[in-house]
Amino acid sequence: MSQLAQRHNSVNLSQGFPDFDCSPELVGLVNSFMKKGFNQYSPMMGVKELREAIAQKTEHLYGSVYHLEKEVTLTDGGSEAIFSAIASVIHPG
Repeated sequence: MSQLAQRHNSVNLSQGFPDFDCSPELVGLVNSFMKKGFNQYSPMMGVKELREAIAQKTEHLYGSVYHLEKEVTLTDGGSEAIFSAIASVIHPG
């Protein structure tokens, strides 16, 4: 899949191998939060503060308001996001 993505100059969503370095600032922030004990599984719906921040940013950027509990979904990666989007259209609810 990686070779196919390279051949067609496309985004490879099949594997978690980014072709860019992670920001040193982000690495520092992740490290500091892990040291504070934020290193357990998150709630099934995702961390409420993150969902709120995403909803607020979406409203600010696009003027769209979304219901936090029904319309903001967090996923573990691109494949899960694509599957969830397709499944919600094919089998709503």
